[in-house]
Amino acid sequence: MAHRGLKFGIFLAPFHRVGENPTLAIARDVELLEWLDWLGYDEAWIGEHHSAGYEVIASPEVFIAAAADRTKHIRLGTGVSSLPYHHPFMLADRINQLDHMTRGRTMFGVGPGALVSDAMMMGIDPARQRDMMDEALGVIIRLLRGETVSHESDWFTLREARLQMTPYSRPHVEIAVASQVSPTGARAAGRHGAGLLSLGATSTGGFNALSSNWAIAEDMAREHGTVVDRAAWRLVGPMHIAETKDQAVADVRFGLEKWLYYFREIANLPVAPVEAGRDPVEALIETGLTVIGTPDEAADKIQALWNQSGGFGAFLFMAHNWAPWAATKRSYELFARYVAPRFQQLNDNRESSMAWVGAHKPEFTGQAVAAVGARIAAHVQEKGVDNISPQIAAMMGIKKPEAAE
Repeated sequence: MAHRGLKFGIFLAPFHRVGENPTLAIARDVELLEWLDWLGYDEAWIGEHHSAGYEVIASPEVFIAAAADRTKHIRLGTGVSSLPYHHPFMLADRINQLDHMTRGRTMFGVGPGALVSDAMMMGIDPARQRDMMDEALGVIIRLLRGETVSHESDWFTLREARLQMTPYSRPHVEIAVASQVSPTGARAAGRHGAGLLSLGATSTGGFNALSSNWAIAEDMAREHGTVVDRAAWRLVGPMHIAETKDQAVADVRFGLEKWLYYFREIANLPVAPVEAGRDPVEALIETGLTVIGTPDEAADKIQALWNQSGGFGAFLFMAHNWAPWAATKRSYELFARYVAPRFQQLNDNRESSMAWVGAHKPEFTGQAVAAVGARIAAHVQEKGVDNISPQIAAMMGIKKPEAAE
């Protein structure tokens, strides 16, 4: 499978340390998507969370509606909608409306819900969340396809339910299922013929599970008569790059420790452990979880993910807010300018053209000199030697008569 058409984007949970103005934090998230849209990134996925203080977007649909009005090209997805938290009919109807409002730029990422604290506040047993997700997803897909659905569950009921608007995207918005190390997401993606969002692709466990999780998705697709496509497989990992490695390391010291604190002390989410007394930057680089370095190192990581997985459709930055705002924007710009083109064949024709011209330089230079010389000779023949400049005379090897004293 070739790299041609590899896409790039962002997975925006987001992560905002406590102490920052939350209103301005959300506004900056919108501003970030405007910047990514201008740089030509392909897609952005926005999270849903309701507790723990850092991941402050409660409704990805509301955020997407606002961001869509401020962007032109970038596709926008829920990353992810936690299906056990919503009545399937209401969520399907909102996503369908968003598909129309964004003129087909909406994507629908789904998952069981990552924070146990969210589920506990709603009285949802965390042990049931994955089964609830799978049940809801089956119903939502049927609704998005335009079917009339009746379904009786112990947590929702549908009676001849159907969406009143035909989807803008046909047959419906693109759907992707979140996956970490466990096979739950891969099984659901295969069962329903959906895309796959591998959220921990750069962690040790997630990296090692890439090929096996895709094999699970393919096996489930064959079993259920669906199709999964590597082009709809997204791999997610954190990166920060700068012109030099030393600059990248200096940048991330701004916010890395606060990010690690959230995972170490607050959230029930897995992240690479950092031993007490160790430099956190060195530790994260050593585990392979992240790239903190140069565009060349970022390209090497993308290639390693490609080799390990056997091919995928998009790489998504895990947005982390490790660096100051200007350095964060610069990181995304450096990637767009100097990393993404390597995997999208954007410069193949330029390189071929340059090589062809370089290989024929003596021939082309000789022809250019001969053409110019012919025009000068014609001019001399018509106007005489006295009417040409000393510079042209010297270039043509013509000795001009000296002026009389």
